[in-house]
Amino acid sequence: MERTLTAPLLDTAASSAQPYLSVFIPARNEAGNVPPLMEKLARTFRAHALDAEVIFVDDGSTDATWNEAVAAAEQYPFVRLYRHRRSFGLTEAMRTGFRHVRGEVVVFLPADLESDPEEDIPKLLSKLDEGYDVVAGWRQGRNDGKMFASQVYNAVSRALFHLDAHDMNWIKAFRREVLDDLHLRSDWHRFILHIAAEKGYKIGEVPVNFYPRKKGKSNFGFARIPISFLDVLVVKFLMTFSRKPMLFFGGLGALAIISAFVIWGYLTILYFNTPGNMQQRPLFTFAGFILIAGILLFIGGFLAELVVSQSDRVEDMERALREREEEK
Repeated sequence: MERTLTAPLLDTAASSAQPYLSVFIPARNEAGNVPPLMEKLARTFRAHALDAEVIFVDDGSTDATWNEAVAAAEQYPFVRLYRHRRSFGLTEAMRTGFRHVRGEVVVFLPADLESDPEEDIPKLLSKLDEGYDVVAGWRQGRNDGKMFASQVYNAVSRALFHLDAHDMNWIKAFRREVLDDLHLRSDWHRFILHIAAEKGYKIGEVPVNFYPRKKGKSNFGFARIPISFLDVLVVKFLMTFSRKPMLFFGGLGALAIISAFVIWGYLTILYFNTPGNMQQRPLFTFAGFILIAGILLFIGGFLAELVVSQSDRVEDMERALREREEEK
């Protein structure tokens, strides 16, 4: 899926030590934005004496983005490059980048310069130092066609996940332990804050300026808006019931079984009050189907609990292996 550039210019002694900060930047067709972005990052690292690296993932660009990134890596030793052969989307770019970040703190920035690293990185890190696990940027001065839909989506997210944040899909900074606890499915890059909040991490927010892009065009269209609303419901469902599936399957099963007995009770009373009336037989059969469905839901809940139990064991093994590697 990915091709990693391993030329000597990326394998320097300066990039071998574990840095404090990893700046992750995904890009697709951002030619013209890469050189000024890298220059801004270099000035930021120097001005604040940051021991940092940049993880740049080119998600199948068809313009000069990759060539500009290679040139930047030759100029700045803190840049590490990774490339997808074709575009797999932002979530896959995140998976690639997150596998290679080494810093204690990770900052996610876009490549389009709608966020200014010289302003925003210090703000995010300063807020993180107040004791937060994740800090999100809240865009100020935004005025585009997606603003209303974004406001509705953010309001729904706050209501479902009890998030005290206004901008779910913008720049973020998070501690390494949060990153290690993220499991992103397709198109789940929008839900980092949601997942972190459900896992109990402390979420903060800081206002940041928003700048219209000067080069290129956005890779995100209006067609993704209804998908995002469906995805946020899926995320809420999975985060609520993935650890205790019997709450969902057992609840539905119990409701179905109780409904079946209520219907049969009603038919029994009706039968004794109106003997010989057989017009309710289809309802009797329907209640039987409901009872069977309820039993099947209970069985599904037990099977799901077994799957979760095995998943917990695998996670415990992975955690033990990570701790053993850290001790080494």
